[in-house]
Amino acid sequence: MAIKILRSEHSAADLRREAAKTRHADQARRLLALALVMDGATRTDAATACGMDRQTLRDWVHRYNALGIDGLVDRKAPGPAPRLTAEQEVELAQIVERGPDIADDGIVRWRRIDLRDVIAARFGVALHERTVGKVLDRLSFSHMSVRPRHPKADALAQEAFKKTSPNSSIAPCPTPPRPNRSRSGSRTKQGSVRKEA
Repeated sequence: MAIKILRSEHSAADLRREAAKTRHADQARRLLALALVMDGATRTDAATACGMDRQTLRDWVHRYNALGIDGLVDRKAPGPAPRLTAEQEVELAQIVERGPDIADDGIVRWRRIDLRDVIAARFGVALHERTVGKVLDRLSFSHMSVRPRHPKADALAQEAFKKTSPNSSIAPCPTPPRPNRSRSGSRTKQGSVRKEA
């Protein structure tokens, strides 16, 4: 069964010009195949000339008829749908920002494995640790974190220690210059010349 190009806004020459301009190699091949069809080539000849089979060419003709030249570009795969809803991600971000409670959670800072357990308990969604890391990236949380503050740390004692510690910004003692080896030591005696007998 013959395939028919229904759109009439572009001629075969127009499609060839578009093929020369595009940065997408696959789109260029499809445009050239359609130009051959417009010129009267059979579906088999047009498909063979452009490195595709007849059924694939037929599918691209239908896509062109529906969407035009832009429809000949490969569509990006949408990927899997997020496991957490937008509301759940907002709540998770608040949990991360608030930090764990040592009394309830038994930890002083969040790890991915801990957040995985929190997500499972609170939202009923089982995620892998790597997926938790991807969710945190999407929420603009860094992998690195400041050193956690221990709940029993004494802030006053830490400040007193800082004030009594030696200042590391004081310049160290200069290194004494090395002696010049060429001027040190005694002179050597000139070697005796062996006389020939």
